Amino acid sequence: MNNADKIYNLAVSGVQKLIPYTPGKPIEELERELGLSNTTAMDGGSVAIGREPMRLIKLASNENPLGPGKKALAATQATLKDLALYPDGNGFNLKLALADKYAVDMSQITLGNGSNEILELVARAFLTPGLEVVFSQHAFAVYPIVTQAVGATAVVAPALNYGHDLNAMLQRVTDKTRLVFIANPNNPTGTLLSHADLEAFIGALPDTCVCVLDEAYCEFAGDGSADNSIAWLKKYPNLLITRTFSKAYGLAGLRIGYGLSSPQMADILNRVRQPFNNNMLALAAAEAALMDTEHLQNTIAVNAQGMQFITEGFKNLGLEWIPSAGNFVLADLKQPAMPIYEALLRKGVIVRPVGVYELPNHLRITIGTQAENQLFLQALTEVLSGNV
Repeated sequence: MNNADKIYNLAVSGVQKLIPYTPGKPIEELERELGLSNTTAMDGGSVAIGREPMRLIKLASNENPLGPGKKALAATQATLKDLALYPDGNGFNLKLALADKYAVDMSQITLGNGSNEILELVARAFLTPGLEVVFSQHAFAVYPIVTQAVGATAVVAPALNYGHDLNAMLQRVTDKTRLVFIANPNNPTGTLLSHADLEAFIGALPDTCVCVLDEAYCEFAGDGSADNSIAWLKKYPNLLITRTFSKAYGLAGLRIGYGLSSPQMADILNRVRQPFNNNMLALAAAEAALMDTEHLQNTIAVNAQGMQFITEGFKNLGLEWIPSAGNFVLADLKQPAMPIYEALLRKGVIVRPVGVYELPNHLRITIGTQAENQLFLQALTEVLSGNV
């Protein structure tokens, strides 16, 4: 080990062995890797290769194919003149809008740099070495990352039909368990728990255990998840609900999410939250997006249509898939997925391999626009037929 590498020995033990989260590949990165250039349009570029134009599309990160709504864009534009000023560190206007929408008190809200930051805040606030965290196999990769980063112990319950086995998870809760993470709908598999089963699980947890209910995709579920879980906050002070503006609201690039909980839980999280963790563009855009019901409804409709189109395409190709309540779907290729993923990249299509989730034969595909969905299925058909 050279002198420069010795710095790793100074890091805390959990961080020394930590493998960072790998995001979906950006279009710009694919351009660099394949030596492409001259992309156009925000939702994918047309690139000339010889005589054939190639359109690059990204269906890897569960982003909104419609982009942000007009109200969010207008609010962002109107805020640009104030960029020399610090944002409202308390996020008053956005909290007020969220409190009005969900009939909660502003003291129950924690704002985050994406809901991902809320996951990190709860880990920092409640975990130490010697404590445990329970989550499911095939659940969001950030759960083990935030657990390991603070030196706590991850306890993984085997999945049931690619989703959460709540009984198995409950059996693994001990007096050392401080956090339980549940994603509903689950990423990357798209599975959805019933309201009754989920509430029974939360109610069975000891009051020494915080339940983090990650609802990043709840707007797509179509089962009332966005309303039902809010009512549970009055009964379960150990419940934290996390949500985001990155998916259904189309603001992934601005990084803003929020947590809903008891006032006491929010107070604890806000003690470790960094000042000004949300920039003023994100705060303004999120507040406007929250009021743009038309854009949200259009997003949900496009997702439903695209889901039907893509899964029908899977059926025609003889592929199986996991029914999804999110804005993505996991296809079972019945063979190692990485070669298929790489062949799709060469055709200008970016999807998401999920080997890190112990699903080496699956690819996760974000639902895109109709044109993007068609391009994906065409490319997949060619790859599976050997035309790479």
